[in-house]
Order: sequence, then C-alpha cells, then structure tokens
Amino acid sequence: MTFADTLTADLPLTVAAYMARCNAHYYATRDPLGAAGDFTTAPEISQMFGELLGAWLADAWRRAGSPADARLIELGPGRGTMMADIRRSAAAAGWSPAVALVETSPALAALQRDRHPDAAWFPTLDAVLDDGPVFIVANEFFDALPIVQVERTAAGWRERIIIVTPVGLAFATTDVAVPVPAALASAPAGSVVESCPAAAIVAAAIGARLRGYGGAALIIDYGFVGPATGDTLQAVRGHAPADPLAAPGAADLTAHVDFTALAIAAGVKAWG
Repeated sequence: MTFADTLTADLPLTVAAYMARCNAHYYATRDPLGAAGDFTTAPEISQMFGELLGAWLADAWRRAGSPADARLIELGPGRGTMMADIRRSAAAAGWSPAVALVETSPALAALQRDRHPDAAWFPTLDAVLDDGPVFIVANEFFDALPIVQVERTAAGWRERIIIVTPVGLAFATTDVAVPVPAALASAPAGSVVESCPAAAIVAAAIGARLRGYGGAALIIDYGFVGPATGDTLQAVRGHAPADPLAAPGAADLTAHVDFTALAIAAGVKAWG
C-alpha cells in the first residue's frame, strides 16, 4: 500500500493528525527544496539572508558577554545552506560556536552533514541537553507544525476533521463542543480558528532554555498577530499552490504562525 492508501484507511483524522502524518512522510522521503523540488526558501536564493542572520547572532552573542560555552542551534535546517552562511558571517565577526541542528528528516540530515560534518544532530530541542547559553534560529520551521482547526457551525464551535467521501477527501466537523478564545467566540458561522499546540511546546522549550541559561532566539516565518480567525492551511507542490487534501504525503503542508501565541508560550521578552 502507498502512504496515501494507508492514511486514507485511517480516516477520519483531525486536521492536526493529518498534517503531522503527511509532513512526516513528505520530509522523510525527499529533498523538497530547489527547482527540482516543491518550493524555494530565502537562504537558497541569496547568501545575504543567512549572512545577515549570522551578523545579528554574533552581535547578540557579544551583547551577552561573549560566553565561550554558547551553542548555536537551528531548528529545521533544510539543506544546511542558511547555517553555512550564518557560520561564515559569524566567524568573520569573531564567533565560531559549536553548532546543533534539530532535524527529523533522514534525507535532509544527510545533506546537512555534507556541509556541517562537525555539527551535532538532535531530533528535538529538548534533546540538546548540555548547559550554557543558546542562540537559536528558525526559518520557516513553525509553519510546518500541525495545527488544530476549529470551525463555527450552526451547533457551535467544533473541531475540524478530514473524512473520506465518494469523490475524495473532505473537511467535516466533530459533534463535540470545543472552546475558542473569548475574543473570537462570537465570530460568524463558517469562521475557522487555528491553534498549534506543537508550536507552543517548542516555544516553551526555547523560553525555558533562555530563562535558564541566557541567549536569544530569532524566529522567521509567515504569520500574524493573534488571536484571529481564518483558514490558513495550504499546500505547495511543484512550486504552485495545491489542494491540501489532493495528494497526502506528496505536498508541503503549512499554516500561518500565530506569533502572539509563540511569545506567550515562550514566556520571555519578545519583539516583533
């Protein structure tokens, strides 16, 4: 059976479970970047992007007192292109730290090892257990984490799920009432509210490291200032928008990031 067949046999699934399983398969089985892939990110277009981040990180390190035991961490490093540009720029500014890459895709980790043979790899941020200040960067990482979608129906707010119909996959809702932020409770019928528990867990881990050992984190993504309504689940395949339900496991699934929720979960001073 193909991945799509296996997934379809397990439906119905929540949007979060569907997105998590599709993206886990997608990233584990390919290099999605570049002309031969499905999308291109800023570091793959120009080295200036990563070099600017490297200069910012080196400056943040100096402002923190230039701690010798500081570690540089990237979440979702892609091909390792951005980290290579960061390291080159940071070294020119006088900082050459130990590097940790948080990656779950074997295919991408293999590409990263070609560029960073001296780095250390971890499946999660929590797995980076050593003490000391951390300087963390994440570019288009949080948008790929699974979201929960809640829809305002005639019966009230209900969680969205994905079901099988005679003509393919479709969205539906459960029969169980679910809460939404008070500011959004009176939104009109058909409104969708998104949350990302997985992002909150990572943000909380970042905040815990920063509170415990010091450092800084820079998060770059597509997003908004919440709370807000809107269905932002989207798919990209072959450098073009695609139906998120059309080809499970064969397209990049993302959603916009609620930066307010990230800041609250992190529990540290935040800008932007």
